[in-house]
Amino acid sequence: MSTHTEIAQIFHGTFIHPVSLDNLEIIENGLMGVDAHGRIAFVERGVIGDLKIREVLSKWKVVVNGEEKVRFLTMGQFLLPGFIDTHTHAAQYPNAGTGRDLPLLEWLKKYTFPLESSFSLLSYAQKIYPIVVDQLLLSGTTTAVYFATIHLESSKYLAQVAYERGQRAFVGKVSMDCNAPNCLIEVVEESIKETESFVQYVLGLDPNENNDYDGEYERRGTRLVTPVLTPRFAVSCTSKMLEALGKLAKKYDDIPIQSHLSENQEEVAFVKELFPHIENYTKVYDDHELLNDRSIMAHGIYLSESERALIKERNAGISHCPNSNFTILSGVCNVRQLLDDGIKVGLGTDISGGSAKSILNAVRNAGVASRVISMSSSNNDNEMRQQPLSLPELLYLATMGGARLLNLENVIGNFQVGKEFDALLVDTVTPVDPAPFKVFEGIDDSDVLRMFEKFMFLGDERNLRAVYVKGRMVSGVEFIRNNKSSTSNSDDDAIIMKKINEYKNSGRCPVCNDSKN
Repeated sequence: MSTHTEIAQIFHGTFIHPVSLDNLEIIENGLMGVDAHGRIAFVERGVIGDLKIREVLSKWKVVVNGEEKVRFLTMGQFLLPGFIDTHTHAAQYPNAGTGRDLPLLEWLKKYTFPLESSFSLLSYAQKIYPIVVDQLLLSGTTTAVYFATIHLESSKYLAQVAYERGQRAFVGKVSMDCNAPNCLIEVVEESIKETESFVQYVLGLDPNENNDYDGEYERRGTRLVTPVLTPRFAVSCTSKMLEALGKLAKKYDDIPIQSHLSENQEEVAFVKELFPHIENYTKVYDDHELLNDRSIMAHGIYLSESERALIKERNAGISHCPNSNFTILSGVCNVRQLLDDGIKVGLGTDISGGSAKSILNAVRNAGVASRVISMSSSNNDNEMRQQPLSLPELLYLATMGGARLLNLENVIGNFQVGKEFDALLVDTVTPVDPAPFKVFEGIDDSDVLRMFEKFMFLGDERNLRAVYVKGRMVSGVEFIRNNKSSTSNSDDDAIIMKKINEYKNSGRCPVCNDSKN
């Protein structure tokens, strides 16, 4: 214990966090100190009464006089680790909640590619991306893994917005050179040059960051915004593109890689047509040096046993996106099987295949998906019924599971001393009116686990009083009340949306006038 640590914030009350996949710890009457660098300095349990609190504070040489440093959580309030969204498309946010009538490949052509082409205009990105980051933070997403688009300046702007807003973010400029409208097809050499330019830009967003830690964490551990190499998926990348990105991944060997994998049966079959000489979809990435411990692969619904074994061997992981899987009729991912195989799994919203911005929605849909799998397995007399995901497991996937997938398990994900304070201050009793759910006196109010469960399955952003990243309040009801922000005024979004609607009616891309058929 260091007695020279400067304690910046202190919380007293209930803290709920995952210790492991099936071990949920509820700390009541806890006292947590966060230092000036945003790290958890201490967590004391069973601290009851003013004398005991002062005794602990004295041990940490925290002087409480004049301005009170301790924040006392009231009945119905508790701290949770911040939610981690391991897969979402920032550029697709305007389409969220629409376009639910088509499966993946047709959906991309009709809805997604036209919208993404609009980000060739930086002014359009400037209208959309601040809203996206603000909305995800408001929903409790302290860490987000973003796909941007192929457009360098717009992608850089997304990274800049995340940094300025204080969100921990992994941002990827998309790479693709086939099977898309002409305006979204890149020349490999130019794409790689721009991707490297993007990587350098993001790494240089704050040249002074990480210097306060004296080497205690690896460089990526304390970085707020991290670049990600982002081949869209094997359908839209030639072998030449994948090979070039694989070389870039070797050059920048501490930067993550993200893509899509085995989301849709038609997609899997198309990949086999495009790469007939390669054994399976997963091997396509592996053969191009893009499958390793830094790889974040979205979906993974139709993985064979050999593919799962390869993912485990490479220590790659899967972002489970159940809302999207249901919405565009992709399938149901067997997460229990992935976990049993020792594969890293986190949760993703996958906007706009997924229709909801909140990881709470991903938690709920992951629970439903696991029940579908469980019911299906119970109909087979030769198999034992597979257990659905439990509440502790669902919270783990939303927090520590995501942290492991991003190789940040020593930095965020729970309230272990030494980790950075990415957290949500949840209020189940006195949120914004009208409340998303009711806490019943004499039934719920004395049962912390019951109130936690109600929040996980009924709550929303109205229950989030404060959202913290690296110890700094960056969103939540209190933050919004105290920091009224204005959005930029621009008519560009109206112009672009008009073009997109024209495209839907005419069948031609609004930027390159390329036919979608």
